[in-house]
Amino acid sequence: MPIVVGTSGWQYRDWRGLLYPPDLPQRDWLAYYAGQYATVENNSTFYRLPARDTFADWRARTPGDFVMTVKASRYLTHVKRLRDPAEPVAKLMAAAAGLDGRLGPVLLQLPPNLTADPERLAVCLEAFAGYPGAGPRGPSAPGGAGVRVAVEPRHPSWWTEEVRQVLTAHGAALCWADQLGRPVTPLWRTAGWGYLRFHQGAAHPWPRYGPRALHSWLERVCSTWADEATVYVYFNNDPGGAAVTDSVAFAAACRRAGLAVTRTPR
Repeated sequence: MPIVVGTSGWQYRDWRGLLYPPDLPQRDWLAYYAGQYATVENNSTFYRLPARDTFADWRARTPGDFVMTVKASRYLTHVKRLRDPAEPVAKLMAAAAGLDGRLGPVLLQLPPNLTADPERLAVCLEAFAGYPGAGPRGPSAPGGAGVRVAVEPRHPSWWTEEVRQVLTAHGAALCWADQLGRPVTPLWRTAGWGYLRFHQGAAHPWPRYGPRALHSWLERVCSTWADEATVYVYFNNDPGGAAVTDSVAFAAACRRAGLAVTRTPR
């Protein structure tokens, strides 16, 4: 089971001296990060969609085995609220094409006040069909390879069998999300790959995760995914470098369990 471990973003000033050498210029942080990790979840794309040239520059700064997950623009998820997705999806994918083979999954994080609309979700997921990605879509998705899409709903009305069927039919992964060491989403398997986000732990110092919480998540992953399934794992608890420390600890636990895991800092 390949576990792809990274953090949600890389441009955090308080990581200087923890992940980044104190004298390393900020313009060199991504290249340095990519030497320590094999993936990053780019959350900055949610606030402002960069030009294709910016994505191409990120590609040029990273090695061939590096994968960048892209969080979809809030224009699609929070302004349009998944309505009329063709144009915003086309703009997103045209820009992200600058990553070429470095493009990982696209994350759709839905607004917490967006109630379930399975039909709207299905139309949005269909808008991604045919765009190339770094790996094959889920086995139940329509034929061919394409970009992987993970969906993170945040309103409880989404936890229905109809929504689950929409995700499965499109090979989209339900994003498993954690808050304070506990799942805040169902632990559905809806694709041939998985996606897990750690938002905030309950250990000290805040917002760290303790060994017990990390081990519990490792057990959930192992009990759900087959050995050949790729599972993307991102730590979003960035303050104070907690994401760096916890991602290293989680990767070490994966290795002790005999799992294949991508590189993390020493």
